[in-house]
Order: sequence, then C-alpha cells, then structure tokens
Amino acid sequence: MGIADFSLPSRLPRFHLLNLADGSVRSHLVAHGRGSDPQRTGWLQRFSNAPGSNASSAGAYRTAEPYIGAHGHSIRLEGLDPTNSNALARGIVVHSAWYISEDMIGHFGMLGRSEGCFALAASSLPEVMTKLGPGRLLYADSVKAVG
Repeated sequence: MGIADFSLPSRLPRFHLLNLADGSVRSHLVAHGRGSDPQRTGWLQRFSNAPGSNASSAGAYRTAEPYIGAHGHSIRLEGLDPTNSNALARGIVVHSAWYISEDMIGHFGMLGRSEGCFALAASSLPEVMTKLGPGRLLYADSVKAVG
C-alpha cells in the first residue's frame, strides 16, 4: 500500500510504500499539485477534487492499469472517496517527472509541482510501479502525528 503524507514539505520523502506482510517502509519524494500550493511555498495548502483545479486530492485510491503516456510509464488511479471521486476524469496518475530530484531541492529548497498527479523521481518509479501494481491501495492526506 502507498501513503502520501502531505503534512510534510515537498523537500522531504513523503510517499511511503508500506509492505503489509513484514511492516517495512520505503519512502520517496513526491510532488503535490500547483493548485494545492498557489504561492509555491513547498507546503500543500489545500486539497481539491474539482476539474481544472490542478490540486492534489485527499482520500483513498485504487491503482488501475499501467500505461505509457506523456510522462512515460504511469499508472491510473481511481478515487474511492467523495474527496477524490474525479481522479479518473481529471487524469490523476502516478508518473515520474524531471522536477522531482535532490537537485531541485538543492536549488529551490522544494520540488516542482504537478497538476494534481503523484509525480515521483524517475529513479523511484520502477519500485513504485512494481509494488503498487493494479488493484492496490494508495491513501493521500495531511497525516499529522498526535501527541
């Protein structure tokens, strides 16, 4: 299962692959949508499910079929909650992007922003595509620790 914890800044690994069999976790960098961070602070400010919002959406997703598109290997996402029910219609997917890298963080202090997709570094995509194949769960939210 994947968990995107958007309570963290984009400069930190916040896309977590959780192996439910052994409890291990692997973390990766991930962008949020530019509509979620209009002032380009590196912090997600808001979620939206609205078409054209270019924002990230919160909630549970089921991974659908992989495909090769404008960003190369990608996997479609089906929103399972009212907060992300437009994911397929909006074209919200997992893909790699040039603006997700340690170099971007070193230069700008943050990652670039997507149009609402879960954009990862090219080096992360093979592991994510393998572990989050079709029919897997991806959950995105601002997950703040209690206490």
